[in-house]
This record gives sequence, C-alpha cells and structure tokens, in this order.
Amino acid sequence: MRKFIVFLLFILGVHFLYAQGYLRASGPDIITPSGEKIILRGMGLGGWMLQEGYMLKVQGIGQQQHVIRRNLEELVGKEKTDQFYEAWLANHMRKIDADSMAAWGFNSVRLAMHYNLYTLPVEEEPLPGQNTWLEKGFQMTDDLLKWCAANKMYLILDLHAAPGGQGNDLNISDRDTSKPSLWDSEANQQKTVALWRKLAERYANEPWMGAYDIINEPNWGFESADDKNGCNEQTNAPLKKLLVDITAAIREVDKNHIIIIEGNCWGNNYNGILPPWDNNMVISFHKYWNYNDQASIQKWIDIRKEYNTPVWMGESGENSNVWFRDAIHLLETNNIGWAWWPLKKLGYNNPLEVKVPASYQKILDYWSKKGEKPSAEEAYEGMMQLAENLKLENCLYHRDVIDAMFRQPHTDDVIPFKKHEAQKGLVIRAVDYDLGRNRFAYYDLDTANYWVSAGKGSQGNQGHVYRNDGVDIGVKEGDYFINHFDLGEWVQYSVQSPKAQRRKIILSLQTEKGGSMFIHLNGEKRSIVLDTTNGQWQSMNAGDFKFRKGLNVIRLESQADGMMIKLIQID
Repeated sequence: MRKFIVFLLFILGVHFLYAQGYLRASGPDIITPSGEKIILRGMGLGGWMLQEGYMLKVQGIGQQQHVIRRNLEELVGKEKTDQFYEAWLANHMRKIDADSMAAWGFNSVRLAMHYNLYTLPVEEEPLPGQNTWLEKGFQMTDDLLKWCAANKMYLILDLHAAPGGQGNDLNISDRDTSKPSLWDSEANQQKTVALWRKLAERYANEPWMGAYDIINEPNWGFESADDKNGCNEQTNAPLKKLLVDITAAIREVDKNHIIIIEGNCWGNNYNGILPPWDNNMVISFHKYWNYNDQASIQKWIDIRKEYNTPVWMGESGENSNVWFRDAIHLLETNNIGWAWWPLKKLGYNNPLEVKVPASYQKILDYWSKKGEKPSAEEAYEGMMQLAENLKLENCLYHRDVIDAMFRQPHTDDVIPFKKHEAQKGLVIRAVDYDLGRNRFAYYDLDTANYWVSAGKGSQGNQGHVYRNDGVDIGVKEGDYFINHFDLGEWVQYSVQSPKAQRRKIILSLQTEKGGSMFIHLNGEKRSIVLDTTNGQWQSMNAGDFKFRKGLNVIRLESQADGMMIKLIQID
C-alpha cells in the first residue's frame, strides 16, 4: 500500500509539473506544455514604460523620453513631472487592459521595458560596477504577469531600452547621445547582462512567462560609422557576443524559458549571428511598410528551415487595416506568430486611441512653435488630463482595427459596423460603412503605406481619424464624413428591414467640381448628379427604393473625383 501511495504521488507530481510547463521551441515550431503548436498573437505595450515622442504627438524638441521629461520639468518643475509619470505608469496598463486584450483574441503580450525602471544608469551607481535594483519595474512586471496568467496569455519580456541605448534610432531606446551607448561602454553591457540574469532568476518558474526578447531592434554600424543602423554589417561580432553572454547568464538561473534574439538593422540583419547557440531559442524579425507577399517573408522561412528553429514576427503595426489583415493572413498561413505595436497611443491606427486634451495641446503647440508658452498651471492640467485619458475606459476603442486583425484574415464575410434598421427617419453616418476587407465592404484606391517596398509613401485614410481602413475620413466641428471619394471607389451599408417596403434614400453630399454617384440597392441602380455645392452640404433625394424583408445592402459608388458624403437618410 505504501509503495502504491508513493507511486501515486510520483505520478501526480509528474502531472503537476507537466501541467505547469512552459512554452518551448521544438524544431520549427513553438509548442505549449501539452505539446501542441501555438501561433502567438500578441500586442506590444509601447509607450507604457518607454515613451516615444510620436506616440505623444511631440514635435520640435526631440523624440526621446528623457528629452520630453526634461522639457516638462521646465514647464512645471520636477515634483509635478514626477507626479505625471507616476500617473502615466499607473493608468497606461491595468488589469482591464489585459482582460480586454484576451477578450479580443490576443494570447500573448510583449512588454517593452525601459531598463531605468529596474536599475540605475551606470552614471548614477553609488559604486561603479555594482547594480542597484529598483523595485518599481519588477513590481509592474509582477502585476502584468499576474493579469496575463489570469487570462491565460503569455508574457514576453522585451528589453526595448537597454542601458546606454542600443542604436542610432534614438527614441526607441531613449538614448542620450551625450553619454556612452550600449556598444561604447563595457559597464552598460555588463549591466544589461546582470539585468537579464536578475529577471530570469525572478521568473524562472513562472509558466505564463512566455519568453525573453533580449535586445529590441539593435541598429548600429560596428564595422563602419557610415552604416548608421547596421543594415550592411557583415559580422555583427559585438552584437553576437552580447547576445551569447546574456543567454549564458539567463541559463545560469533559468533553463525553462524561450530566449528570443533579434538581428541588427532593427532586428533583421543576422549576418554573423546565426546559427542559434541555444536549444530553446526563437529567431525574431520585424516587418513594417513593405508588401505583404510571400517574397517579403521568404528569407525567414528559409532561415527556419535551415536551422530548424522557430521564427517569430516580433513587431509590426503603424499602418492601415488593409495592411494589418494582409500581413496577419500571410504570417499565419506560413505558421508564423506575431506581435503588433502598440496597444494605445495618441493616434488612430491601433486598438485604443488616447484622446488629446485641449490643455495638453497647448504644450504641443508651444514645443512646435505654433503657440505661446502655457502657464505652469495650464501645463500641469494638460499633463494630468493626458494621464487620465490613458485609462482604457477613457480611450476611443477602434473595433475596426481588432476586426482587421482577428476576423478578416480568416474570412471575406462582411458584417455591419453598426446596426441599421430601415424605417422612416433612419440616419446612417457615411463613415459607419460595413466592416470587412477592401473590395468586399468598401473599395478604395489608396489603402496602405508600402513605402519600404514602393519607395514612396501612401497612407490609406488620409484624414487619420475615426477608422483605419483605406476610406478617407475628415472631421469638422465634431462631424465625421467621407472625403476624397474618387472615381470608382465605393462603400456599402448593411440595413435590416422588418418587412418589404418602399423607402426614399436621401444623401447629404458635397463636391467642389461637380460629379455623379451611383446608388445600388438589391439590384436597383440610380444616379445622382451634382453641380458644385460651394462648400455646403446638399441633400439629394434619390427617390423610392424597394427594401426587402431582412438584409439589404446599400452601395454608394463615386463616378467622379473629390466627392464627399456625410449622411444617408431613409425616409
């Protein structure tokens, strides 16, 4: 009996360890503790621990966090600036954010870390060569890991700002060029190694810790200073040495977790770095503003095959829904996981948009030399209101972005953006066209930014407001409308009717040059002709249309350039 009990305890212990296992690299795949392949669908938390100026709409003073902070101190003083940053860190990422990401479909979170929340800069260490550990960053990471675990999401640690800064793209690592970089300072390199050992020691036995992404986007010319971002580097010797040293330090205390490496040139130049040196390693690449064709990722598929090691698209975003959908469809079709960037910022092409307080805009205007210097009271009000606006419940939620990332890569089906029921007095805002792919829910000629591949910029929504599709949207006095609605472009609206009925369709339109527009409904097609409206919205009655019981699809198709639509009224 005693032997049986011992055997049973042994079996239960093995089962517990297995159930509490870790993500692992297994050949070309990342697998779960149960041995199943997993495609990581992640979101990067840019802007939380590390501010980048563009996320705050900063212009005129520089983009690094330390520069922004110094300029805020000049406006309100150190004490009030410290209060702002405490509120910023408290409000930017909370449990509600993790819960929401899980509900939307994310299974992982990539934490962009700033080293200065975990340890002092080498210049501020009381004893040279030693490391002072700061509890703030570790506690924030503990909290995030707890929220992720509660939602069964994996947390990936990403050292986004390494001591000294790892590249010449200054804002992404908050680099101060008046001090030695990561590559110019042995002390900075040793602090980076020590930080990773400390992190690995703390989280070695945490099953929902997914991986360690050990240096984000190195971009440095080791062989030639003219190769500013390391894109032509042939050996990358200092980078490889540091990556190997960090790996060794982690493995001293943690043999459980995946280690993710990134090449030079913002993570994409692996000359001299491969083959991998650890049996639980993932090779990361980043993808921005290029075409979403097989050729754009074939290099990484070849690397995966050559080294029998998983590859992971560790950062992308900052584009249109069309680009998002196409990129994710391409990646998942090729069994490659991804992490998007970022969750929230003062901008529209991410899941959550932080609203710009009028009092904060005064600071931006002053910095960009478009306005007078705000008083200390005005500036502090703007800073604290901005921090309050970071809370998820105060952000603008862009459902269209999430739809493009999770539903559209797997279906061509179109769904309503909002519920519309055909009845007298129904008013549909033109910007509330259906959710779906370009050519399925709408058709626009300029849908995404492909400047890396095409050599010139394009942009999708020229207005940069309300939605992130290709359709161009403007706003005036709080009213949103479709503009730059050019020849051949169209939008459609799903409308439910409780019965078969005839109803008028009346459009609110504007055009500078004149033109015409087709209205399609259930096989019927009408044309509306406009002369110039002289900058005024004009109501145009298209006449009676037959609505059938159930689903009806209204399609508006431009037959001229420069048309504008604000409202569709059913009467």
